Amino acid sequence: MTVAAVPAPTSAVHDPSNQLERRLSAYDAAAVVVSNVIGSGILFMPAIVAGIVGNPGAMLTVWVVGGVLAFAGAMAYAELAALRPKAGGEYVYLREAFGPLAAFLTGWTSFVAGFSGAIAATSMGLAGFLGRFFPAAGDPTPWISLPLGIVTMSLSPQGVVALTAIVALSMVHILGIGPGRLVQNGLALVKVLALLVFVAAGLSVGHGSSTHFVGSTPWLPSAMLLALIPVMFSYSGWNAAAYLAEEVRDPGRNVPRALLMGTVAVVILYVAMNIVYLYALDVGAMAGVQVRIVDAAAEVLFGPRIADVLTVVSIFIVLGSISANVFAGPRVYYAMARDGLFLSAAARVHPKTHTPAVSIAAQGIWSAVLVLTGTFERLVTYTGFAVVLFAGIAVAALFVLRRREPDAPRPFRALGYPVAPGLFVLASAAMVVNAIWREPGPSLAGLAILGAGIPVYFLLQRRGPASS
Repeated sequence: MTVAAVPAPTSAVHDPSNQLERRLSAYDAAAVVVSNVIGSGILFMPAIVAGIVGNPGAMLTVWVVGGVLAFAGAMAYAELAALRPKAGGEYVYLREAFGPLAAFLTGWTSFVAGFSGAIAATSMGLAGFLGRFFPAAGDPTPWISLPLGIVTMSLSPQGVVALTAIVALSMVHILGIGPGRLVQNGLALVKVLALLVFVAAGLSVGHGSSTHFVGSTPWLPSAMLLALIPVMFSYSGWNAAAYLAEEVRDPGRNVPRALLMGTVAVVILYVAMNIVYLYALDVGAMAGVQVRIVDAAAEVLFGPRIADVLTVVSIFIVLGSISANVFAGPRVYYAMARDGLFLSAAARVHPKTHTPAVSIAAQGIWSAVLVLTGTFERLVTYTGFAVVLFAGIAVAALFVLRRREPDAPRPFRALGYPVAPGLFVLASAAMVVNAIWREPGPSLAGLAILGAGIPVYFLLQRRGPASS
């Protein structure tokens, strides 16, 4: 089937007054990577990994392998971002390599569930953490419910807290790169410092045991491959700086630096956290915990009174994750709108704040709808494999563009090419196939959501690119 190309954007879209500003440094973009990756995954996923592999050495190896794959993906994105330093991340790379329909489907997934669903889910998690100190904040009891056929909209105290977080952080990022960068960098710094203190204190004064690092259970390659799925889920977000490429100064140099710094920092921190977890608990105890693994490990290392401190840390972690998603996601819809594949107003940059304000607002509104309807959990579950799928396809775009444009200026070339990106593509394909095979129901639902985007694409494509 031949897919019609997206018409060339109008001059209104390329009006200098309607462009994003390049004000972000490599460190600013790296902070978005760090905040996007470090979320609730590292606080509970290691217990799932321990239960799958059953061996401490295999467990740590899987986290290292996952980190190497994330780094390989990040380096591929670094070359692509330097080659095409535009807002939108994989939307741009898929458009250039595989056409507008493939690009639209990744953007569709990002809006419907990827970024918006993550924002909704994390905001509800924030309300739960606040509920430890203010019980009303975590109360899920609806004040009011409105049945709407297949879904019911309801408002609870927990929902109000989640909506407040979404609105507040959306407003911060609408107000400009300056306020958004300040908040993002601050939250990233707090969460990294807090986890580093946890690691250092746990290994120096914590009541753990080095015997937990010795295990008799054999290493099973099949179990380790299966364990890569939750590991890669925990690492997801390593590509966040690519979405902001149009706002990074000297993107050919600084976007690769941001992806490298952010990914390496997260991999080191994640492996260190797993070492601390193993120091506190053996693999069997880790697999059997009924609470977050970080809480169980901290209680062994420092005693039960540490719980309140960890809850405060968790609040900063989820705030940083929400902020990073609010920051990065709208750049995808902005890029789509410039091609006529999203709300036309989303292609406009606010004349005073120089942010994609309409895109940010649209994402915030849809995230709020997901909170009110409680559908975010299902959407995130259904489309989880699609996030891995599109990342793998985006890295595959590197091979296509290398072959198609061999002489194009490349300020950065992916480290380890072609082996490293090739392994990333193969690993992504294996994880997608495994997810569909092991969970056919949710995967089919996810495919249905992807399929629903196809008629939407053709309707929008017929309308043409955005204009003033």
